Amino acid sequence: MNILKFGGTSVGTAERMQALVQLISSSDRKIVVLSAMSGTTNTLVEICNSLYQKEHDKANEIINALEGKYFDEVEKLYKSTDYKTKGNDLIKNHFNHLRSFTLDMFTVNEEKAILAQGELLSTALFYFHLQELGINSALLPALNFMRIDENDEPQLNYIEKNLQVELDKYPSTNLFITQGYICRNAFGEIDNLKRGGSDYTASIIGAAIKANEVQIWTDIDGMHNNDPRIVSKTHPIHELSFDEAAELAYFGAKILHPTCILPAQKRNIPVLLKNTMQPDAKGTRISNINPVEGLKAVAAKDGICAINIKSDRMLLAHGFLRAVFEIFERYKTSIDMITTSEIAVSLTIDNIKFLNEIKKELEEFANVEVEQDQTIICIVGNLPKDKAGYGFKVLESLKDIPLRMVSYGGSANNISVLVNSKLKKEALVALNKGLFGY
Repeated sequence: MNILKFGGTSVGTAERMQALVQLISSSDRKIVVLSAMSGTTNTLVEICNSLYQKEHDKANEIINALEGKYFDEVEKLYKSTDYKTKGNDLIKNHFNHLRSFTLDMFTVNEEKAILAQGELLSTALFYFHLQELGINSALLPALNFMRIDENDEPQLNYIEKNLQVELDKYPSTNLFITQGYICRNAFGEIDNLKRGGSDYTASIIGAAIKANEVQIWTDIDGMHNNDPRIVSKTHPIHELSFDEAAELAYFGAKILHPTCILPAQKRNIPVLLKNTMQPDAKGTRISNINPVEGLKAVAAKDGICAINIKSDRMLLAHGFLRAVFEIFERYKTSIDMITTSEIAVSLTIDNIKFLNEIKKELEEFANVEVEQDQTIICIVGNLPKDKAGYGFKVLESLKDIPLRMVSYGGSANNISVLVNSKLKKEALVALNKGLFGY
């Protein structure tokens, strides 16, 4: 069985849903994971923000506008009166449910339920479309089998067992539709896998059923060697190792959710990145290969905060670094990069929710400087530690860019540098020219 995930652009309009049928028409058994229609989740976040501010009239205005867009798509998606009626009734039920939140106390639990509506709508609408076309398929409610634990980690044993229960209901069916992103938490409440989590859903399901392949369909022809939105000349990379792809996803390659690789990697299930607009394009295959030596791609991660921790008294003392790391651990704040000198430690974080609290605790034993609006640029490839020249090539390419930090040697797949975000484009262009000759 294969897993095929389609993002918001792929189901963003009635026309795109109609075109999607051709991509899933093969007779092999498959589970199709769908995101919300493009723009829907952002609008649902706006509704939640209005409800938190008790701006109920504004929330209703946004709800009405979004409902109107869905009615328009229903009119285009279905041919028969019966299915137009079914689609419109579905829309009315979901949006009346959204309006009910403007009448009651609004909490984070209600927010998660609202954010789930996008995937519930897109999958139901597409399932109706398949029914109208006479295509045998089944709609699998993700809330019946997707669950995370207290640490927001997928409960794979639970998912394996309950997904199989759902599949066993349809022994003669080869095509299944389910929701990405949404799940239940350890308390049985509606929750989600965070933004971009439909990729993660596909990978988890693939791992749970030991799929032949997980396919991630987006609007770009695979993972590129640089950011095509910023750099004019890039090319898709046709093969990557799991480790290379994981580094690129974590450090900013938008085509793939950072958490997506691990479940597939653990079960050695290849991940294929494909383009819905150009289905014949080769795309990128991510698998357990021995990667070709060399530098392959560049990715950039914005919203980084650099923290410099300086202490003449304690730096060389036993326990100093432990004391630093324990503070970040208490606030569940991950560290991306770290460099040290004789008198200071510099590190970066991408979550500043508890920055003030972290800074206050660090200042009990060190001088602390904070720099925001930074960008990590990650250069990825297969970089053997006994081969010279890779670090030089990267730094030579960036000779005109002020570098705040450099990290090299922690991984055989990654050289990372930190720059001010206003220099991001200049740095990516320079690397494209210096490393790839564009």
